[in-house]
Amino acid sequence: MARLLLLCAVSGLLLAAVATIPPPEEAARMARYVLHSCDWGALATLSAQEGLRGRPFANIFSLSDGPPGPCGGSGVPYLYLTDMEISVQDLEVNSNASLTVSLAQTPYCRKHKYDPQNPLCAHIIFVGSIVKVNDSEAGIAKKALFSRHPEMESWPKDHNWFFAKFNITNIWVLDYFGGLKIVTPEEYYSVKP
Repeated sequence: MARLLLLCAVSGLLLAAVATIPPPEEAARMARYVLHSCDWGALATLSAQEGLRGRPFANIFSLSDGPPGPCGGSGVPYLYLTDMEISVQDLEVNSNASLTVSLAQTPYCRKHKYDPQNPLCAHIIFVGSIVKVNDSEAGIAKKALFSRHPEMESWPKDHNWFFAKFNITNIWVLDYFGGLKIVTPEEYYSVKP
């Protein structure tokens, strides 16, 4: 197993050196590519907080769809959450949310001098809901998150952290001029980043 992980890591480094962004006509692959390239996203909920009830509320969350490199991406956005967090309190009332991830957080857009709002600096908007993972999926979520965010392992245990995933129902891709592209979850999960 350690040998396979080492092979994936080395392959990932080699592919990263020559990897190219998917072409605009491959929107499902672009969505997978962007998610797998990103370590965090903006999660929007409908607020349940006094004074904000029913209004949109966005917050930044660390996420991962698997360890970095070509062997790790599942396409499932995993999160490490606590009920103490304000957005998680919103999700307890209404689990519906949207999640935006953008290549603006990677070197790609800076290298090409793309502003984060430029469509060529691709971003993906997922719509769906946040659900706690079951025991059989917790190990996968833990490996995905802790491989990218090792600090998480040392977060205070008394905060009752739990693993969750974004259950995707709708996907919009903005990666080129001409407007959003719609990708179904079936199309999304059937391709590799």
